Amino acid sequence: MRRLSCPLGATMYDIYSNAQKDMWRFALGRNGPRKLFAIGLNPSTATKEKSDTTVAKVDGVAKRNGFDGFVMLNLYPVRATDFNALPLDVNTVAFSENLNCIETLVAANPAPVVWAAWGESIHARSYFVTAARELFFQLQKYGTVWQHFGTLTNSGHPRHPSRLSYAWSFHELDARRYMQTLSS
Repeated sequence: MRRLSCPLGATMYDIYSNAQKDMWRFALGRNGPRKLFAIGLNPSTATKEKSDTTVAKVDGVAKRNGFDGFVMLNLYPVRATDFNALPLDVNTVAFSENLNCIETLVAANPAPVVWAAWGESIHARSYFVTAARELFFQLQKYGTVWQHFGTLTNSGHPRHPSRLSYAWSFHELDARRYMQTLSS
């Protein structure tokens, strides 16, 4: 995991891990003793210096729900403002580094709460589904509590943060049952 150091006051976020000249972003967030881990599809434009809509909403949800920190993670670390611009074939190095980063961050927290926040588009790339499956398997040994925010979509997927209402609440995501829906 890479962490960049910046002069005091130059960053919005004190958790930031990236590679490939910032074309891959593994983690972005704000430290606190009780962190919410949110996992989206892939990173867009947010950096350590500026937010974007998704990160701002994740931060807002975390604050409104008793978390004093958050970490934005993704199923795939390659930046794209539109997931359709991502390659069809997975970059195995990016994929592996990303999963390792997520596991390291989650493992370092007692009773981690992970918000599945990828939306309907998880089926857009096979590696999104593969990453979700691997994460459910890898993170279970840490006592991870999987959550979704608001209701699931009509297809049974956890909603993406960009389309949320702050009036919604968290609900437990049955990881085993959800994995079965990903297989069908």
